[in-house]
Amino acid sequence: MMSITRLIKEVLVMFLGILTLLVAIFSVIGGYVELKRKNFFGVGFAAVSVAVFGWFSVMTLFSIIFTGGGGTV
Repeated sequence: MMSITRLIKEVLVMFLGILTLLVAIFSVIGGYVELKRKNFFGVGFAAVSVAVFGWFSVMTLFSIIFTGGGGTV
């Protein structure tokens, strides 16, 4: 039986993982738009954002799905 506080924690961590995945997806879109404008500073910033937020979201969701825990691996 799972306690209510653990359930709330896991839901919040899952929400954080999905939210950071959305940030990574929007960064990919923004990087594409800035590449079309030839704004390479924006492309670089988008690439760093995709790397950081993408890694965090993938590892958080991986941790929740496969290990049953919250937080990053």
